[in-house]
Amino acid sequence: MVAVISKLYGLQHIEIAEDLVSETFLTATETWAQKGVPANPTAWLYAVAKQKTLYHFRRKKIFEKIIPQIKVSADTTAETKEMDFSTENIKDSQLEMMFAICDPAIASEAQIALALRVLCGFGIEEIAEAFFSNKETINKRLFRAKEKLRAEKVQLEMPPENEINIRLDNVLHIIYLLFNEGYHSATQNQILRKDFCKEALRLGLMLTEYSKTNLPKTSALVALMSFHASRLEARRDDRDDIILYEEQDENLWDQDLIEQGIYFLNLSAQGDILSSYHLEAGIAFWNCQKEDTKEKREAILHHYNLLLEINYSPGVALNRVYALYKARGKEMALAEAEKLYLPNNHFYFTLLGELYQGIDDEKARANFEKAFSLAKTESEKQLIKLKIKNLLK
Repeated sequence: MVAVISKLYGLQHIEIAEDLVSETFLTATETWAQKGVPANPTAWLYAVAKQKTLYHFRRKKIFEKIIPQIKVSADTTAETKEMDFSTENIKDSQLEMMFAICDPAIASEAQIALALRVLCGFGIEEIAEAFFSNKETINKRLFRAKEKLRAEKVQLEMPPENEINIRLDNVLHIIYLLFNEGYHSATQNQILRKDFCKEALRLGLMLTEYSKTNLPKTSALVALMSFHASRLEARRDDRDDIILYEEQDENLWDQDLIEQGIYFLNLSAQGDILSSYHLEAGIAFWNCQKEDTKEKREAILHHYNLLLEINYSPGVALNRVYALYKARGKEMALAEAEKLYLPNNHFYFTLLGELYQGIDDEKARANFEKAFSLAKTESEKQLIKLKIKNLLK
């Protein structure tokens, strides 16, 4: 609804659109509590949103006529247009909003916050919880981002065809970050973590429904998210402790999402561009094959080798060392791990602890203890503590 109203009246009125939609839901809460939920709640919400929006802009138009010296920039001609809450127009409006939010003029962290707020409907408190921040900081971040949209006169429309592919890279990156915010989040709110992943996947699927953005790299990102999302239920136990991959219950993996991932992975093979999403999706595919085979270990290592070439990062390098350990053994992996040296990364010292285990248990313990001191969450600390305990047996 925010996207549709902003599209009709202009992106400069995005905050008014948010307020009107919030008022609509508040009215629903009050009315439905007394009269019960209507037969078609969605249609009821759309009707009330239309009514409130038209009333707001008509009142503003009258106000400007009465006090002409006060000038408010509003596209009052838009009130004569039909406010279209059809499924198709909602999708189009959200797609255009996605590209507007991901304008390069806006900082990356603000883009994620805007996407969560405007495209996914998350509350300020939820966004603050996800970023381990507070409401005031998130509100300031959103305010600056909206001011940037106004200052840069960003339009709620798809970019010119010759710019779509370039801008799409930014859109895909924000969706990727949004998914990771849920998948690797340290927040204790499991529902919030899963909702972030689901919303990122929904936005990715939306891009595949539009011919200009339905490109192999889009399919690769959707495949990657589908594979990872398929194992969400198996990654943590009832106490929110991490369940290691080897100990996950395969029966909890979502086979429909795995099939969806395979479908989009096959689609991503079209064309001659190999993106980091393709390679990460390939790794995620093999991790959805529970049986530990030589083919699987070698395939994952091969994908990490390629990924390091096109998108180097310390995290990728560390994961590649683990893949090397699984495929070629501890000694070769140790030689590569010692070259990395990531002094503030608890995953690095956890891996060193595993690699030294059975070779030099004193070094293994020292690295596990270092990892424990650097770990940020209680579940990570508990996992490392268990490794130290097992080492002493």
